[in-house]
Amino acid sequence: MAVFKYESGLGSVAAYMASAKPFLSSSINVASGGNTIVSISFPNVSKFVTIRNMGPTGSVPAGLRFGFSANGVTGSVNNNYVVLDNGESYTGDFRVTSVYLMTNGAAVTNNATASIIAGMTGIGLDELYHNWSGSSGVG
Repeated sequence: MAVFKYESGLGSVAAYMASAKPFLSSSINVASGGNTIVSISFPNVSKFVTIRNMGPTGSVPAGLRFGFSANGVTGSVNNNYVVLDNGESYTGDFRVTSVYLMTNGAAVTNNATASIIAGMTGIGLDELYHNWSGSSGVG
């Protein structure tokens, strides 16, 4: 007799309607200059993601890049990233398993500090099998 294991999947509306399990990470140090990338991996597929550049307004560095692949955030294939100035944040309903952070510009001499708030669904990482390369408009 076959044993079936029923789990939430990417098409499960209930997984996105239910309250999200919180994921919080603050004081993320993003090294300046060059192409130093910080990858933040989530324990499950996300329901939403908020990224905040914690730098005070008017200080250096002037920007923090975020995207959904290493190539996207570096701009090595296409510029598939968003830049947050100091003190800015962005929230989006994204189902992703990780985000990538980098300071904006090789001439930046001070490290950036970021924080991430994300809501986790009950959907396992293996359900989102995309390998976004940063080449098709997905950063």
